[in-house]
Amino acid sequence: MDPRGLLAARLSSHRLTAPAATIVDAARHMLTVQSQDLLAGRWALGVRTRNSPTLDAVDAAFARGELVRAWTQRGTLHISPSRDLAWVLSVTADRQRQQAAGRHRALGIDAGMLDAAWKAIGPSVRDGGCTRAEIFALLQSAGIDPAGQRGIHLLFALTVAGLICQGPIEAGRSSGGRGPIVREQRFVAVDGWIAASARPDDPLAELFVRYIDGHGPAGVRDFAWWSGLTLGAARDAVGRAAGRVREVDEGLFAALRAPRRSLDESTSFALPAFDEYYISYADRTPVCDADRLDTVGPGKNGMVRPTLVERGRVVGVWSHADATRGAPAELFAPDADAAAAASALARFARFVGD
Repeated sequence: MDPRGLLAARLSSHRLTAPAATIVDAARHMLTVQSQDLLAGRWALGVRTRNSPTLDAVDAAFARGELVRAWTQRGTLHISPSRDLAWVLSVTADRQRQQAAGRHRALGIDAGMLDAAWKAIGPSVRDGGCTRAEIFALLQSAGIDPAGQRGIHLLFALTVAGLICQGPIEAGRSSGGRGPIVREQRFVAVDGWIAASARPDDPLAELFVRYIDGHGPAGVRDFAWWSGLTLGAARDAVGRAAGRVREVDEGLFAALRAPRRSLDESTSFALPAFDEYYISYADRTPVCDADRLDTVGPGKNGMVRPTLVERGRVVGVWSHADATRGAPAELFAPDADAAAAASALARFARFVGD
């Protein structure tokens, strides 16, 4: 597949040039979007949705229980449709536990501590949910010190065990009611919050098919990186998904049916930090010049900067906070369209509102 065709196909599969009708439709198509930065994860859905969706529209989908946020893969928080959480974790949870095992031993996290933690927080997360700070206070009262990342690792372990997830988002003001509006997500019990769960016949094959639907064309190494599974498991998934995806080049797979494009490939997009269009491949050079990979990330601190994409390529970087103040993107491609970049940033500013 030629580079231009690859980028055009990915822009469409990512619902950038073929935006979804609603926020939830975008989430279902993508399956999971990286969201350790909560605002970034919500904008990842907003930028893939028609017209001018708002942050409140995403938060309403969380409030209705249609979306959740959880450690779905790679030990990293993602937003996903609530109905897909259980089967995704049925594929990825063991691998995540294996990767976290050493750290958990160092923190003294074992089956006994997990049981004690669940007894301490279970009633509260079933009764309206808890913020992270409230959960840490409950753990402390039960004799479990959440310091030194023990608390967050317990939340991770309880999530991959299928017991909790992050649900409704509350808006409030910091600094005693005088500061800026802040939004905080509550942890809730899965069995009381998620009303219905999908049950695919072959979850491993389904994970590969859904990855290709939302990210293709892509290969087995890309899927292994995105899912966090071993290369062997990724190859097994490809074999089990035979007939449900199409091979468009040697080792490169695309969806059987691509979304219908409504935007031109030259459209500029202001993509959030950690966006799937950039981060979810083993090789990112098809969308970003090799000498700019360090500029975007991941850097030593693990951060990945928001990107400005034009004609499917990264042409600059920007800041979530600066964009709301009308600051321009940092464009490093000499032929980048500054007016198109400003329009893309303005769409993000409208999404955030105030």
